[in-house]
Amino acid sequence: MSRRTVLELLRGREDFLSGEDLSRRLGLSRAAVWKAVDALRKEGYAIEARTGLGYRLTAAPDAMTESEIRSFLGETALVGRTLQCFDELDSTNLRAKQLALAGAPDGAVVTADCQTAGRGRMDRSFQSPRGKGVYLTALLRPDLPPERLLPVTAMAGVAVCDAVEELCGVRPGLKWPNDPVLGGKKLCGILTELSLEGETGRVQYLVLGIGVNVGQTAGDFTPEVAEMATSLAMALGRSVSRPALAAAEIRALDRLYADLLEGNLAPYLAACRRDCVNLGRTVQLISPDGTRETARALDIDDDFSLVVRGSAGEVKTVRSGEVSVRGMYGYTE
Repeated sequence: MSRRTVLELLRGREDFLSGEDLSRRLGLSRAAVWKAVDALRKEGYAIEARTGLGYRLTAAPDAMTESEIRSFLGETALVGRTLQCFDELDSTNLRAKQLALAGAPDGAVVTADCQTAGRGRMDRSFQSPRGKGVYLTALLRPDLPPERLLPVTAMAGVAVCDAVEELCGVRPGLKWPNDPVLGGKKLCGILTELSLEGETGRVQYLVLGIGVNVGQTAGDFTPEVAEMATSLAMALGRSVSRPALAAAEIRALDRLYADLLEGNLAPYLAACRRDCVNLGRTVQLISPDGTRETARALDIDDDFSLVVRGSAGEVKTVRSGEVSVRGMYGYTE
């Protein structure tokens, strides 16, 4: 605990903080302060020490730890007030569901530096290599009927775009229903899972999982995924802080949750229509059994479903649980 307190005292200061001052503030010996500084250095923090001046933090690691994420986060209304960060998990969604059953509070967030069994929609695998992405899940306990939760997945896509734009100054597009994309390739996977009480149909909890590719290079993706996937580093040509992005995502999810509870969906619907890269294009509708149908994407309706014109000229609405959408010549094109 002392090293975390030392870190908080050093963080944000441009000048040196003397060992004597640290000892006095923390009620520790100078030797204990030195041990805490040494432990922080082993975790990747660059701490300069000068005789007669003390210690100064000069650089922090790109680590998905609670202390690093909270250094960027600030106060939130609910989401992220409880934050559990893990080095490795099979799946942040799975851990969030386990925590839900154990009584974890509304708005709890789980993160992992890597996932060994990350999943996307329709049970597809989501590659989650160590040190490369932001993999997090928010546990929500909305007191709403299930039908009020149908827009959550689409709203989450908007929230991720908001977070990326806030941190990077570039806004991704959205491939319907909720995939943020840059340069025509997938940047992020989102998986929403819902638990209902069997007898009453009442919502017990909702877990909202998000995996954003941040530092991957082309070689980090398997050949079949490399054709359709990108990362912020690949798209922007520069590095992006993972804990800073995690914090921006948590803030965006905090706003999303408040808007969901209040029924304030109009801004998200407008953003989906504005950012959707499929509208006005000919697309492939892919059913869970692999059946493909060609259609023209016309609009997104008020329920966040996709309105299309089929090859025979008929206009119909498709929902995210029924089909996936792909471009004719690539992931989005």
